[in-house]
Amino acid sequence: MRIACPICGERDRREFYVKGAALERPVEGAGLEAWHAHVNLRANPAGVIAELWYHEMGCGSWLTVTRNTATHEVLKVELASESGLGGAA
Repeated sequence: MRIACPICGERDRREFYVKGAALERPVEGAGLEAWHAHVNLRANPAGVIAELWYHEMGCGSWLTVTRNTATHEVLKVELASESGLGGAA
C-alpha cells in the first residue's frame, strides 16, 4: 500500500504508524462515559473510514488517511490539522 504524504509525496506504508480511526473527540467538560466510549467502544467497519497515520520515518506529520479497509484503496490523504478530525494524539 502506498500513501501520498502531502509534504513528502508518495511513500510505502511502512514509513507510517497507524493510530486508528480519526474520530471527533468529546467536547470540553464531557463526562467519564463520553470519554470511555471515545477511547474503548469503537466500531470496526469494513469499508471506507478515516484514520490517523503518523509519518514516523519521514516528515513527522500526522495525516488523516481515508481508505477502504476491505480493499486497502487509499481515497484521500490530508494533514490532520487541516482535516478537522482527530487531531494529533
